[in-house]
Amino acid sequence: MVQAAPQKTSARKNCELAPDDIQRICDTYLKFEETPQSKIFPNAAFGYWKVTVERPLRLHSQLTVKAIESLRFASGEEDLRAPLYDEFGDKLVETFPSIAEALEKRLAEWGNGDDAEEESEDGTAAKKGLSEKKKRKLLDPKTWERDARLVEATIALRPELGGDLFADHNIFRDGVEDAVKKLDLKLSAAELKLILRAVSWRVQTAPPVIAKVHRPGKATVDPLHGRYSSPAGDRKLVLEYEPDPDLRDTEQVPFLEAPPSGNPGGLPSEASAKEGIEAFIRREVLPYTPDAWIKEDATKIGYEISFTRHFYQPQPLRTLDAIRADIAVVEEEAKGLLDELLKGGAK
Repeated sequence: MVQAAPQKTSARKNCELAPDDIQRICDTYLKFEETPQSKIFPNAAFGYWKVTVERPLRLHSQLTVKAIESLRFASGEEDLRAPLYDEFGDKLVETFPSIAEALEKRLAEWGNGDDAEEESEDGTAAKKGLSEKKKRKLLDPKTWERDARLVEATIALRPELGGDLFADHNIFRDGVEDAVKKLDLKLSAAELKLILRAVSWRVQTAPPVIAKVHRPGKATVDPLHGRYSSPAGDRKLVLEYEPDPDLRDTEQVPFLEAPPSGNPGGLPSEASAKEGIEAFIRREVLPYTPDAWIKEDATKIGYEISFTRHFYQPQPLRTLDAIRADIAVVEEEAKGLLDELLKGGAK
């Protein structure tokens, strides 16, 4: 049984209930009856599954000069690296020891302490308070060398793939991987991922990005859990798509969505839980986002007692006559004030 507080509580946590209030709470509990101040629920009414809902990543890709040049700062902190590159140029890569001292001096001029920025007189953000961690990274020649190598590798890829737009990232990614092998470019999986990310952007009308292909007999088609049949016509292949982190969402599915299982404590069985979650997603999610799926290994259990939801009583709306009467009073008051102002002006 859940019982509403007999009176509105204050923000202070050291308040005590009066003896009459304590007695009233005890009497209500022992009677165990539904009243405006007490309601009876099964344990399952307070439980829920927190379900993670994914949607596919959809990308367009293009090897533009601007996108390729952005890889020069792939190690992060572009707002810091860009002015340093403007000042020291290719020496950061080719002859780093010759400018190391000057670079360290420049970083010291940007201040010490917090990572805050302040606006300079010309309206630009002046670097202030670089952390030691950022300084160490900016003084590491390997980061500059790696970023320059990514730029060189992507420039080499452009003649192979061209500069045209790829509306299907899967075709673009396959072309990049083939070109990397053909040109014998030494790129790690992480570096290749950085290149693909730098030259791609989200477009919700693009085909989903394929993350994994299951061979015949290795998996079954189950769109509700992220396993889809191949749109290319080979129905034996089962595809999994890359989830888009920006579109990731969660849903709270009440235990009461699950068919009764008879388990003590109100916790539904695994089969009953799966059935209830799937029914909820089909009813509440798929009509609005048909490409969504459930991330199976991310579901968590939680409990919540919402006193507001169960006991809140909205104030009744005022009648139109009462509102009109108030407006009339305000108008009369305003008219009186206006008359007084006009009389004062006439003097």
